Amino acid sequence: MRYLQSILMLFIAGAFTANVFANQTGSPARSFDVLHYDITLEPDIGQKTLRGTTIIKFISNVQDLNSVEFNCGDLIIDSVKHLTKPLQFSISDHHLKVTLPSLKRGQSSELTIDYHGAPKRGIRFFPDLSQLYTIFSTSQWTVCIDAPEDKATLKLTLTVPEKLTVMANGKLVSTTRVGSKQTSIWEQKVPIPTYIFGFTIGPFRTLREIRKGVELQYLVTSFSDQEARKIFRETPDMLDFFESRAGVRYADKTYSQVLAAGGVEQEMSSFTALNEAYGKKVLANEQDLWLGAHEFAHQWWGNMVTCRDWNDFWLNEGIATFMAAAYIEHRFGREAYLREIETYHANYEKVRAAGKDKSLVFPDWLHPTREDRTLVYDKGAYVMHVLREEMGERAFWDGLKIYTRRFFGKSVVTTDFKKAMEEANGKSLDKFFDEWIYLR
Repeated sequence: MRYLQSILMLFIAGAFTANVFANQTGSPARSFDVLHYDITLEPDIGQKTLRGTTIIKFISNVQDLNSVEFNCGDLIIDSVKHLTKPLQFSISDHHLKVTLPSLKRGQSSELTIDYHGAPKRGIRFFPDLSQLYTIFSTSQWTVCIDAPEDKATLKLTLTVPEKLTVMANGKLVSTTRVGSKQTSIWEQKVPIPTYIFGFTIGPFRTLREIRKGVELQYLVTSFSDQEARKIFRETPDMLDFFESRAGVRYADKTYSQVLAAGGVEQEMSSFTALNEAYGKKVLANEQDLWLGAHEFAHQWWGNMVTCRDWNDFWLNEGIATFMAAAYIEHRFGREAYLREIETYHANYEKVRAAGKDKSLVFPDWLHPTREDRTLVYDKGAYVMHVLREEMGERAFWDGLKIYTRRFFGKSVVTTDFKKAMEEANGKSLDKFFDEWIYLR
């Protein structure tokens, strides 16, 4: 990972933490569990606004549930209804609180929430390019639970100008055109955390190929077809590599990579939005694949095996960062891998030398510093490398498979990872985790 790439990664991570974590005061989902979101949205790219309706289906986890609370960013809530009955609601500190008729434990219900807004975060508009994409904080463009352990299925209906291409989570169910607009419906049937809900919109061309039953799609605007295929020529091999290391097949029928405007570097369920600069780097240097590999790795580590809360965020980002280096080793050899690892190590050593080293399991991730983000990404990846050296090749990769298979589609904490690696190792890893992860 080169220096500029490291700086960009920290900048994006900073946007992530500012958007996603700053307005959280713990998980509001403990008293209820969201099962499904049905979102209907019409963004106006030129005006940088949106209008939407979200139907949230949920189930009570307590005996008497009298209210529910959701993250709502800076959205303006127009109404909240149960069936056709308006409900009382209030908004405080970017949270929507709704008063309910009392629900018993195990009883399900649903709310219909109408809203509009002009989000400054969580979604980026590029009117001159007719582009739009979501990034990180889902509650900036729809009402939801911004907590990684609260996974749900999704139906997303988007209405946009007819000449634009839409990419969103899961499967495209239908597209209809009325006048100068088109409406596409997408369904995500595997429950996922809301932070990887998302979509991109723009005048993209789509190239396709099939690998082991998965349709790979590449969406571009300013690159030729030949250039696009060169940029993404390693994607089929990445699919094979990550499946082999995870021991789990890729979860969806399609995987799409979008080269979009701006500085986007964002994994979402079943697709990734990448910046056009990444495409130019790969065309100039075929080995400059770190970003594409990192984001693809998230389809296993992050999207499907998800940290239970942000205090264990290194399980998402540290493992995905390490797996990007592991792919580079697979594709270009040990020396290329070690160069990546040394970059992680050097970034971590700067933090440690400044006296700012910390446990990778944070007591509080609501207001992380720049150094904290370096620890999660770079120290996390370097620790994975050191653990690999400690355990040996066979035990390390067997442990990663045990971990990924056991918790695929679930939420995890660091002790889950430790137990899986110890199972493969055949002996305790207490000393290693105390030294490298917990700093005891």
